Amino acid sequence: MSDGPAGRRGPRAQPPWGGVRPFSIQTKLGALVVVSVLITTGLSVIAVHTKTELRFITIFSMIATLLITQFVAHSLTAPLDDMNAVARSISHGDYTRRVRENRRDELGGLAQTINAMADELEAQDRQRKELVANVSHELRTPIAGLRAVLENIVDGVTRADPETMRTALKQTERLGRLVETLLDLSRLDNGVVPLKKRRFEVWPYLSGVLKEANMVASARAGMASGSGSHTRTDVHLHLDVSPPELVAHADPERIHQVVANLIDNAVKHSPPHGRVTVRARRGERPESLELEVLDEGPGIPRTEWHRVFERFNRGNVNRPHGPGSDGGTGLGLAIARWAVDLHGGRIGVAESERGCRILVTLPGASSVPS
Repeated sequence: MSDGPAGRRGPRAQPPWGGVRPFSIQTKLGALVVVSVLITTGLSVIAVHTKTELRFITIFSMIATLLITQFVAHSLTAPLDDMNAVARSISHGDYTRRVRENRRDELGGLAQTINAMADELEAQDRQRKELVANVSHELRTPIAGLRAVLENIVDGVTRADPETMRTALKQTERLGRLVETLLDLSRLDNGVVPLKKRRFEVWPYLSGVLKEANMVASARAGMASGSGSHTRTDVHLHLDVSPPELVAHADPERIHQVVANLIDNAVKHSPPHGRVTVRARRGERPESLELEVLDEGPGIPRTEWHRVFERFNRGNVNRPHGPGSDGGTGLGLAIARWAVDLHGGRIGVAESERGCRILVTLPGASSVPS
C-alpha cells in the first residue's frame, strides 16, 4: 500500500507566499471602495465639463458601483457555497470530495484546511476498514485449528489425550496473543507498537510453524467454511536451516505472522503436488536472520514486484493453482511487510529461476527496539 502503516498522507505544502496573502479579502474590499470613489469622481468631472445633469451622473455611478460590488460579492460567496457542499458531504460519510484551492486569500487558506481535514478523515476511515479486514484474516487460522481439534474429539476421531489437548491449548493461546496484537494495532497511529524481542533457536521454531501450517491446512480441507485461506494438502513443506544451531533475536509472535502468511501465499499458488521451501540463514550482524520462502508456482512478473505487498492486492493471476485453493483477501503479504517493518528489516521479491522467492532480512540484536 503504499501509505505507511497508519495510512496517512504527508503534511500539505505551505503556500509560496509564506502566510502573507497579497490578495486578502480586506484588500479586495478596500479596492472596491477606492474604485467606487474613483468612478463617482470621474463621472462628476465628466458632468462638469459636459454640463450633464447631476441626476444622470448619480444613476450611472450607482449602476457601476452595484455591478462591481456584485462581482466582488460573487467571488467571495461562490467558494463558500463550494465549501458548504463539501462539508455536507463529509458529514454524510463521503470523504472523496475536495474544495478547489485556486485562491490566494483567507478563503484559499480555509479551503486548504478543509481538504486537510477530509484527507485525515478519509485516512482514518480507511484504517478502520483495513483493521476489520486484518482482524478477520488473522483470527481464521487459530480458530480453524481449534475447531478442527474439538470436532475430532467430539466425533471420536481422536481421543482427548494430553497431546491433543496441548494442541488445542496452543491454538487458544495464539488467539489470546492475537487479541493483544489488535491492541497493539490501535497504537499504529502514534507509531508506538511494542516488540517483545528475545533470543530463540530457529530450527525448532520454524519447524513448529510449518507443523501448524500443515495441521491447519488439513483441518480446513475437511471443513466447508470458505475461510478465505488455502485448503491445500497436496503441497509439501520443506524446511532448510543452516547451520542447524542457528539462533535469531526477534519477536517470535511477529515473525510467526510473517512466515505463516508467506507459507499461506506460497501454498496457494503452488502447482498440484508442488513444493514450498522455507530457508533460514545467518545474516550479516550478530543474531540477524535471512529467511526465504520459495514456491514452484507461476511466479510474479517483475512489473508487479513493487505492488505485491500492498493491501488487498491479489495479483494478476485469475485463478489460484491446485485444488482447494482460492483467491484470498490480499492481506497476507501486507501483514508480513508490516511485521518486518516493525523490526527495522526488509522484505521483498527476489530473483528466482522458478516460481516466486520472497526474501526477508531481520537486523538482529543490534537493531533499536521499537
